[in-house]
Amino acid sequence: MHISVRKFKTSDAEAVASVVAKTLRESNSKDYSQEYIENEIRSMPADFFVSKAKQTHFYVFCEHQKIIGTGAIGSYWGSTTEFSLFDIFVLPAYQGQGIGRLIIETLEKDTYFQRAKRVEIPASITGLEFYQHMGYDFKDGRDAVDEEQLYRLEKFRQ
Repeated sequence: MHISVRKFKTSDAEAVASVVAKTLRESNSKDYSQEYIENEIRSMPADFFVSKAKQTHFYVFCEHQKIIGTGAIGSYWGSTTEFSLFDIFVLPAYQGQGIGRLIIETLEKDTYFQRAKRVEIPASITGLEFYQHMGYDFKDGRDAVDEEQLYRLEKFRQ
C-alpha cells in the first residue's frame, strides 16, 4: 500500500467530512452514543474543514487519489510555543495498518511541532491508547474525560 501525503485543498472538504463521519460512526460507536456522534458530525461539515485549514497546517493522506486519513496541527489558543493536534481520523478499513502512526509522524515533522515546547491533543476515548502509545500523556495527570467527553493529552519537547 502506497500512501501519499499532501496539504489539504478546498476541493478536499467534502471527502474529508465524509471520512470523519464514517470514522466517527464506525470506530467511535463503541465509546460514544449515537446522539453524541451525530452532534459531532453536524458540527464538522465540509466548510468547517475549509476554515480549519486556514488556521492550521492540515494534511490529507491518500491511497491513490482517495482520501483515507486526515490530521492537522495549529496554535494552542494563539501561542507561538504551544500547539495542538486536531482532526486525526483514519477510515475504518485502513485502521491498524500504520496510517495513524504516519499521520502523527507527519504532524511531528511539521514546522509548528518543531517550534513547540508543548503539544496538546484532545483525544477521544477510542483513540486514547493509540495516542499514549505515540508518547502523549495525560495533561496535568488528569486521566478522566472532560465536559466534551475527551481526554486532554500532551507531549513536551526540549
